Amino acid sequence: MESDLNDYTVIKEGEAEILLHKKNQVFFNKAQVNNRDMSIAVLREFISKRKQEHEAKLSKRNRPASNVVDKDSSQASKEGTPSENGEHQVASEDPPSSSASKKPAGVSLRELKPPKVLEALSASGLRALRYAREIEGIGQVVALDNDIASVEACQRNIKFNGSLAISKVESHHTDARVHMLTHPNEFDVVDLDPYGSPSIFLDSAIQSVADGGLLMCTATDMAVLCGGNGEVCYSKYGSYPLRGKYCHEMALRILLASIESHANRYKRYIVPVLSVQMDFYVRVFVRVYTSASAMKNTPLKLSYVYQCIGCDSFHLQPVGRSLPKNNNVRYLPAIGPVVAQECNHCGKKYNMGGPIWSAPIHDQEWVTSILNSVKSMKDRYPAYERIYAVLTTISEELVDVPLFLSLHNLCATLKCISPSAAMFRSAVINANYRISGTHVNPLGMKTDAPMEVIWDIMRCWVKNHPIKAQAPELPGSVILSKEPSHQVDFSRHVGSLSKAQAKKVARFLPNPEKHWGPKLRAGRQITSKHVSLIGHEAVNGHLTQHNEELKEEEEAVQEDNIQEELDAKRLKTTEDIITSTS
Repeated sequence: MESDLNDYTVIKEGEAEILLHKKNQVFFNKAQVNNRDMSIAVLREFISKRKQEHEAKLSKRNRPASNVVDKDSSQASKEGTPSENGEHQVASEDPPSSSASKKPAGVSLRELKPPKVLEALSASGLRALRYAREIEGIGQVVALDNDIASVEACQRNIKFNGSLAISKVESHHTDARVHMLTHPNEFDVVDLDPYGSPSIFLDSAIQSVADGGLLMCTATDMAVLCGGNGEVCYSKYGSYPLRGKYCHEMALRILLASIESHANRYKRYIVPVLSVQMDFYVRVFVRVYTSASAMKNTPLKLSYVYQCIGCDSFHLQPVGRSLPKNNNVRYLPAIGPVVAQECNHCGKKYNMGGPIWSAPIHDQEWVTSILNSVKSMKDRYPAYERIYAVLTTISEELVDVPLFLSLHNLCATLKCISPSAAMFRSAVINANYRISGTHVNPLGMKTDAPMEVIWDIMRCWVKNHPIKAQAPELPGSVILSKEPSHQVDFSRHVGSLSKAQAKKVARFLPNPEKHWGPKLRAGRQITSKHVSLIGHEAVNGHLTQHNEELKEEEEAVQEDNIQEELDAKRLKTTEDIITSTS
């Protein structure tokens, strides 16, 4: 490797360093630093929560045992002899607790092992190395890849990062799906970050996660998830997307619904703790649990979406419903339809998409804790400003409101000027409904107000800000032809600005540099058509290097041809001499 050091560039991110080959042999994307930082923040929180849950479980298990022992000892003191029946009962019903009662105070029943992490698609191994070097309490990190060049690069980078990385990280050349299927319930954390869709890995990943473990999953095929190819999305994720302003949040919910579907096949279910749309991808963090009874709640967490083709109004139709009966719960199909054949507002037809995950996509307790942790360790996150801004926005979202409205889209339908965001939010709050922003779109607004109220607010706004006459058949004209049925109050409300806005905390940051987005697959030849991905300078640099290499090869070939011609002439001359002599 020493002789080839000139072919490598040293990339440092966090506390890890990797050697990156200049010929793009192994995939690396600088923009994914946001993804890696967010994953490290969530992993730190998971380790903390896992420890708390283990301690709570031990204390709960030890409590009944101590009560029984106290009861037995009091009975023995009364009778003057040990209570053999009581001791037998404790030993038979809860042997671990009885054994724990014999141990000194403070000794746990069973030591909690450090979490074992699987990075299913490791490439250069940078993510695995950062996990090992930066996260306290992390256990073994297993890095897999099906590309031999990537595995060699990962092993090279493990050695490059010293003894700590060597002791914690191991790299294997194997198909991630096969490895996960042959190691069921073994990993406390499974990280899926493929180049494209994770759909082919979900089934095996769900089986390899331990009960209560964490599954982290990225999807970068946003064109498919956002409605560019609905039939492809359905074949990969089992859900049909819609092209609304909320399509990026719908992408998150489609991915969650797909993971839940795979989990249900093995009597498992998921609990999302954080779901993020960032840069050019979506990333979800979910806990995976096993319970045949809790799995029955899945239809209550899924919904179909009806979106009007005229005014973009949307309505959700749950897949199932529950009905309490005595001490049990009965699960039934949902009652529908929730909409008529034609939109009540503009008279147009509906498109139907889904099913999507309509339950909360974040756990606000986790989000708040992660946010505080990130703030206290800002020096350890290279992308601190970006992930802090995203987490701040997420912490203010309404968790029980699926999808969102776009104020500019509402105004585009009516062809009117837009009210300020604070004014619109005030009108919603004054109507006794809730409203918040969304991390997916700076102009998006989540609210539990029905579409009737939203359009009434816009009708009143247009009355105060008249527009030009329009064709009567347009959706906006049909909506404005109806009188508002609600009184709208646009007076400024104290809650019209979020806490972050009031404190002027940045919530949406620009990209740090040009061409901040997805990069080329490893091994792809870089040509002029890739300008939009990596920029003119990078392309010109690669093309110049490529042309120089081609020129060197041509010169070498020419030298070989000249040498062959000379050798042929010498041979012919020698043969002529021998012939003339004989």
